[in-house]
Amino acid sequence: MVKSRMADGRRNLIAERLVELRLKNRLSQRALARRLWRLGVKMDKSTIARIETNKRHVTDIELRALAQVFGVRYASLLSTPAVYRRGGRP
Repeated sequence: MVKSRMADGRRNLIAERLVELRLKNRLSQRALARRLWRLGVKMDKSTIARIETNKRHVTDIELRALAQVFGVRYASLLSTPAVYRRGGRP
């Protein structure tokens, strides 16, 4: 099966935003994984690291859980951090 990638090789759109939100909320990758487990999303520290380094895709279920953990809209996870700092839209 062929896996989708962006032209620049990225496997997901949320890597930068995920790192930004995780650090802003002072969560380690392990702590974030624990919160996701509580929501029924089975991820470990290495899975989060792979997402943050664009080595792994993110499912819609995982996206929903990440938005819930951080208290943000789904769309804000799909945009680069700079767009939301300016108050813009993706």
